[in-house]
Amino acid sequence: MTAIRDTVTPPPSPCIAICRMDERSGLCEGCLRTIDEIAGWSVLDDDAKRAVWDAIETRHAEWVAKRFEPQGEKP
Repeated sequence: MTAIRDTVTPPPSPCIAICRMDERSGLCEGCLRTIDEIAGWSVLDDDAKRAVWDAIETRHAEWVAKRFEPQGEKP
């Protein structure tokens, strides 16, 4: 994933049409947004949308790191 850095074009929605909320994480399994981020997307200004994209990128990196963590070494 790459962060959205274009300050001229409005950030696109992160939705990829896989809309299922994971009860454990509280994140959408498709786009990695919280329910509040999803519900408020249409009223966020572009800077706030870019902040959501940054949060998604961080969540994705954390998910990848956990996925490849050796078994038995969970923090």
